[in-house]
Amino acid sequence: MQQLDWIILICTLLFIVLYGVWKTRGSKNVDDFIRGGNQSKWWTIGLSVMATQASAITFLSTPGQAFHDGMGFVQFYFGLPIAMVIISLVFIPIYHRLKVYTAYEYLETRFDLKTRTLVAILFLIQRGLAAGITIFAPAIILSAVLGWDLITLNVSIGVLVIIYTVSGGTKAVSVTQKHQMAVIFAGMFIAFYLILSYLPEEITFTKALEIAGASGKMDIIDFSFDLDNRYTIWTGLIGGTFLMLSYFGTDQSQVQRYLSGKSIKEMQMGLLFNGLLKVPMQFFILLVGVMVFVFYQFNPTPLHFNPEAKKAIEKTIYAEEYGILESVHKEIEDEKSVLQLQLASNPINTLGRERIKELEYLDKNLRVEAKQVIGKANTKIETNDKDYVFIHFILNNLPRGLIGLLLAVILSAAMSSTASELNALGSTTAIDLYKRNIKGERSDEHFLAMSKWFTLLWGVIAILVASVANLFDNLIQLVNIIGSIFYGNVLGMFLLAFFIKFVKGNAVFIAGLITQAMIIGLFLLDKYEYINLPYLWLNFVGCALVMVIAMIIQTFLKEEIEEIKQ
Repeated sequence: MQQLDWIILICTLLFIVLYGVWKTRGSKNVDDFIRGGNQSKWWTIGLSVMATQASAITFLSTPGQAFHDGMGFVQFYFGLPIAMVIISLVFIPIYHRLKVYTAYEYLETRFDLKTRTLVAILFLIQRGLAAGITIFAPAIILSAVLGWDLITLNVSIGVLVIIYTVSGGTKAVSVTQKHQMAVIFAGMFIAFYLILSYLPEEITFTKALEIAGASGKMDIIDFSFDLDNRYTIWTGLIGGTFLMLSYFGTDQSQVQRYLSGKSIKEMQMGLLFNGLLKVPMQFFILLVGVMVFVFYQFNPTPLHFNPEAKKAIEKTIYAEEYGILESVHKEIEDEKSVLQLQLASNPINTLGRERIKELEYLDKNLRVEAKQVIGKANTKIETNDKDYVFIHFILNNLPRGLIGLLLAVILSAAMSSTASELNALGSTTAIDLYKRNIKGERSDEHFLAMSKWFTLLWGVIAILVASVANLFDNLIQLVNIIGSIFYGNVLGMFLLAFFIKFVKGNAVFIAGLITQAMIIGLFLLDKYEYINLPYLWLNFVGCALVMVIAMIIQTFLKEEIEEIKQ
C-alpha cells in the first residue's frame, strides 16, 4: 500500500466515525438510544437494513464464492422478497401497535416472561458470536495479505465501532450506515469497471459472460432436488424464506433498524426497498467475482490465494511437491488462456468448450491437492482461500488510491454490520433481561446508561470472540450456518404467537428447549456426515419442529388439566 491509499483509508473511516458521533451526540433517553426517536425515513431504513446484512464478509467472501463456484449462490436470496412482504404485512403492524423496544417484548405479552427470556438469550448467543465474526472476517484476511497484526486489527475495528455506537445508539448506526453504503457501492462499481477495462481488447462484456459460461460460472438456477447441493432454487425459496423471515422479522439487529421508522408506512417501504434492491445487489457482487475469474483466465493466478500458505510451505520438505503442482497449474492456465481467446472469436466451438471444462475440472482438483499439501506442511495455516480471492485482486491489480478505497469498503462494511449487532445486543440485554428482571423503580436515565454500558460490554466480548475465532469453509457460509442453527426455532415461536392462539407459554418454552437441542444434534450429524441435511433446511425444520412439538405438548397439558378438574 502506498501513502495515498493510507490517506484515503484513514480519512474515510475517521469521517464516518466522527460524523456519527457529531450528528447524534447526546441521546437524551432510552427511546432516542434504542429507537432513534422514531424519526427514520424509508430510504434510511432500507439502506440501514441492507448495511446491517452486508458485512465485510459479503465483500470479501461472495466474490471468492463466485470465483470458485459461480453464480449459483444468488439462489440463497430468492426467498428474501417473499419474507419482506410477509414481515411488512404481519410483523410490523404488531410491533408498531405494541410500541415495543425489542421484538422479544411481544413474546411476554403473548406467552410469559420465561419464553421471552429464552428467545432473548438465544438471540444473544448467536448474534454475539456473529458480531465477533464480522470483526474477525476482514481482520484475518487483511492480516494475512498485508502483514498487519491480527489482534491490533480486531481491536481497532471494534473500538471504532464502539465509539459511535455507544455515543449515539440506533440513530448513530443509521446515519453512518448511509455513508458506509455510499462508499461500498462506489467502490464495487469502480472495481467492476476496472476489471472489464483490464480484459484483452477483443474481450467485450458479452464475450466475458460467454467465457464464464463455458466454465460453468453462469449456471444461476438449479432445479434439482439434490441434497448434496447447498444452493438450489428450492433451498433458496423454502430454506431461504424461513431464514430471512427469522432474520429480518425476529433478529433484534434488524428489527431495531425499522422500529426507528416514523410510521408503519415508512417501516414497510424501507423493508420493501431492501427486498427489491438486495437480490440485484447480491447478483452484482457475485458478478464481480465472476469477472475476476474471467480476468484470471488471461492473467497469472496463484495456485493458492492465501499468501501465508505459500510462505509457510517454502521452508518445508513439501516445497518441491508444491512446486510441481504450481508448474502443472501454469500449464493449465496457459492452455486455457489460448482456448478462451479462440472461444471469444468463435463462440460455437464446442470442442473448445469441452476442453475448457476439462481443464477447469483438472485445475479444481489441483487446488484441492495444493490445500492438502499445505495442510501437511503446516496444520495451523488456513487452507481455504475463497475469502482471499478478491483482496488478492485488489492489492495486485488496482491503481494507487483505489486500493485504499476498496479497503475502506471492506472495513466500512465490517463497521456497519458490527454497529447494528452491538446496538441490538446492548438493547436486548438492557430491556429484555436487565430492565425486566431488576427489582425496584429506576429512572429513564438509569436505563439509558445501562444500555450504553451493555453495548460497550458486548463490544468487548465481540473483540474477544474475534481474537479466538477461526475460519470455516467460507466466511459467508459460517455466518449463515450460525444463524440457521437458531433462527428456525425462534421464528417458529413467533409464528405460534401470531397464529396458533390455543398454545400457551409453558408449551412453547418446553418446545423451544427441545427443538434447539434437536437442531444442534441434526447439525452435528450432518457435519460428521451421518445424515445429509444442508444447513439452510435447518431453518424450515426448526420452525416446523417447535410448532408441532408445542401444539402436541399444549394438547397433552390441556387434557391433563381437564382430568385434574374432573
